[in-house]
Amino acid sequence: MGCPWNQEKEGAEDAVTASGRRNKVFSENLTELRKINHLTQEDIAEKVGVSRQSVAKWESGETVPDLDKCKILADIFSVSLDDLANYDIKNELGLGMPPKGKHLFGIVKVGDKGQIVIPAKAREVFDIKAGERLVVLGDEGMGIAIAKADDFIKMANMVKKDM
Repeated sequence: MGCPWNQEKEGAEDAVTASGRRNKVFSENLTELRKINHLTQEDIAEKVGVSRQSVAKWESGETVPDLDKCKILADIFSVSLDDLANYDIKNELGLGMPPKGKHLFGIVKVGDKGQIVIPAKAREVFDIKAGERLVVLGDEGMGIAIAKADDFIKMANMVKKDM
């Protein structure tokens, strides 16, 4: 067992490494979104109210904007603040960051009996609990969708009532 001050130093180094990874993810996302939207660093600087040099530092990972500026950036690109800061643009599907309110939870594998495991993040976002009933909908041209049974029945009854 090492000295306590060495453990604190190691913990601090781990925090710095994690912070550096987060800065890299943020800078990659900002750069990617700016390019996808055909904007220059000057365009972003003007919209956020900073210098072009500030945007260049954000994109290089040298610095990170404050929370208020991050919110403005997320709004500019119509993405969530969480995705701007944390989305892995090198995800397993090779797809870009989804628009705000849209989600890409990953790939699931169908088991021998047709079962799938809904990713934890999807269960969290849509408040799906163990034992809850779900409706599986299908469109031969579009694919499969899953909805909470109670919510789907309420919606179907509202539509039926309006007819």
